[in-house]
Amino acid sequence: MSELITAELVDLDLSAETKSEAARSLAERMVSAGRVTDLDGFLADVAAREAQMPTGLDGGIGIPHCRSEHVAAPTLAFGRSRRGIDFGAADGPADLVFLIAAPAGADDDHLAILSSLARRLMDPGFTDALRAEADPAVAAALVRGEEAPATDPEPAEAATEKTATAERTAAKPFRIVAVTSCPTGIAHTYMAAESLEAAARAQGVVLDVETQGSAGFERLDPAVIAAADAVIWAHDVDVREKGRFGGKPVVDTGVKAGINRPAELIAEARAKAERGEISGIAEDGAGPAEGTGGPSGPSGHFGVRLRTYLMSGVSYMVPFVAAGGLLIALSFAIGGYEIAGAKSVADHFVWGESASWAALLNQIGTAAFGFLVPVLAGYIAYGMADRPALVPGFVGGAIALTIDAGFLGGLVAGLLAGAAVMAIQRVKVHPTLRGIMPVLVIPLLASIAVGFLMFIVVGKPIASLQNALTDWLNGLSGSNAVILGVVLGLMMCFDMGGPLNKVAYAFAVGGLADPTPGSLKVMAAVMAAGMVPPLAMALATTLRRGLFTRTERENGRAAWVLGASFITEGAIPFAAADPLRVIPSVMAGGAVTGALSMAFGCTLRAPHGGVFVVPLIGEPFLYLLAIAVGTAVSTALVVVLKGMRRTPGSGAPAEDGPAVAVAA
Repeated sequence: MSELITAELVDLDLSAETKSEAARSLAERMVSAGRVTDLDGFLADVAAREAQMPTGLDGGIGIPHCRSEHVAAPTLAFGRSRRGIDFGAADGPADLVFLIAAPAGADDDHLAILSSLARRLMDPGFTDALRAEADPAVAAALVRGEEAPATDPEPAEAATEKTATAERTAAKPFRIVAVTSCPTGIAHTYMAAESLEAAARAQGVVLDVETQGSAGFERLDPAVIAAADAVIWAHDVDVREKGRFGGKPVVDTGVKAGINRPAELIAEARAKAERGEISGIAEDGAGPAEGTGGPSGPSGHFGVRLRTYLMSGVSYMVPFVAAGGLLIALSFAIGGYEIAGAKSVADHFVWGESASWAALLNQIGTAAFGFLVPVLAGYIAYGMADRPALVPGFVGGAIALTIDAGFLGGLVAGLLAGAAVMAIQRVKVHPTLRGIMPVLVIPLLASIAVGFLMFIVVGKPIASLQNALTDWLNGLSGSNAVILGVVLGLMMCFDMGGPLNKVAYAFAVGGLADPTPGSLKVMAAVMAAGMVPPLAMALATTLRRGLFTRTERENGRAAWVLGASFITEGAIPFAAADPLRVIPSVMAGGAVTGALSMAFGCTLRAPHGGVFVVPLIGEPFLYLLAIAVGTAVSTALVVVLKGMRRTPGSGAPAEDGPAVAVAA
């Protein structure tokens, strides 16, 4: 742990008043220690992570953290604030702030140590010792675990109650298995595990936790799962291999609930077990357990489930799109568009020729793009029915490419594959066959079914629809193109990274699988509109500082970088604080930008990159003009709307909190 935190990375009198100031103050110590190479780049990554979900925890703790390419070595900085800093926790500001910096490729050993710290933060004795310590070197040693703080002796009444609980459950203790996971996998994953374990010990419950985080993924023993009476999933990303938990009562919730409400989750798990509520997850993928209500998958009405399935496919598809699209765009920048027709570099590569390098990049990118539709279909199916659905999903996606059904064919193939597997899983089979069902029988039968449907039944109609859509996009001009740009701009800016935003983005990148002039215009309009919300908030906080809180002004600085990088989520903190004024404003600017981009005929072959891929854009100056105009529109609207809420003499918003909103 000595490599992660030293005395110079400890500030026992942190003077920051906002979370952005706190992150900057602690990050500057990391820069001085040679642990962070680019302060602003690292802080932009911290802000982007904070925009996904607040990092404040009950008990006065803030744990801003991220993975970043600007981190030279895994590092931890600790700050203690007298005033307290708002990190979004329900119980108020944090006085203990831990800034965790992990390199993009951090090794498991360091992350395991960080996960150990995350668990210890759930120990009141540990946090009390940090609050009382006056020496930075000793505080660093405490964090490193070199000096375990003593805890108060347990009151006699509590000890008596715990003994009584243990005696009541000695005959047959209630057993729970849990899975915890968060998007970054550094802190919340392990805090939830520790919190659940502590609550289980207090209740005399036997609990085993599987942490699916960055420090590794060690599966629970199948015998432990089989012996469990109930399951708790405290997660913000998909639980891996859900089929292992089939036939058990499941409490499915977010990772923060595992940290803040562990006793309630355990009580809910007991109640479900007592009522005999068995999940619909298929055991080993072979079929639903007795009493199940249906196949695995997210709860809610059909629309919610369908959206979740589709977003699962899109999330796995995007890295292929980004890598392949950027490689192809770069190849065009080096060798021109004619490089797409170059001969195979396996036989015609010349080291000294730029054309050979351009052809190499183009052919690598094309190979990556070739996976787009199969990956989309495979992981839509995976989201519906777990691992047994991957094979028929990928097969269906490959068939969609074969019959020219394209992106739409991949969507349908994924849904068909998931539905086929779910239908097969409902069939009761003899226990001796369950072992081969998920690896042989289900993939085989589902692949036959999907292949038949795609080749013989639905494939050709979908291909015709795909061709019609392509012809329509290619024929867009004038008012039709402008209207489409308006719609795409509104979708990109309404929920800023949410479902509507992802639908518009998926529509755009789907066209890049088989690029046409129309699909390239759509991609340009989508990225331009997606850059407007954070850029507008950054500009508004610069021009009219008095309309925003100190925290919002700090977020505004990071929003410049996020907006320029096409990270629409950079505007979420502003929308969350004042949705009725911010969301309509950014939607209006996004609509203007989308319309202008389409009207100007701007094109884009790269699916991401923001201003960094401007040289690859068709009509780049007009493209930047469209973004500038949309940003100006959104800025003007948000300034006017926020100004209307202020009554004469009301003054600017409070420095340490949001202004009191007055109806406009």
